[in-house]
Amino acid sequence: MSLQIEFEQGRRALIVRLKGELDHHTAEVVKARMEEAIAKEHTRHLILSLKDLSFMDSSGLGVILGRYKQITSKGGKMVVCDVAPAVYRLFELSGMFKIVSIQDNERNAMSSLEVAL
Repeated sequence: MSLQIEFEQGRRALIVRLKGELDHHTAEVVKARMEEAIAKEHTRHLILSLKDLSFMDSSGLGVILGRYKQITSKGGKMVVCDVAPAVYRLFELSGMFKIVSIQDNERNAMSSLEVAL
């Protein structure tokens, strides 16, 4: 299965929705497209919705960690939301939740950033 990426620019946050599999086959494309969108939109905050992400490996963790560093270096915040169970487990095992904030859904993610919908 391939990966689909959807971007939605909110008032102060870029929402990125990933659908499919984020692995070593798709990681470079996701990284490049997210970097480009963050730069193009002058994004300060990032919400990453993983509701439809069916699989992720360590390459995907690297992409997410890299975007976290990119956003925080600009003084922004990154929130991950709607994490599917299989991906949630990978986040737990890797310790990613100690670094990245997690919320149940996009609305809560927006609220946690204090950004109006």
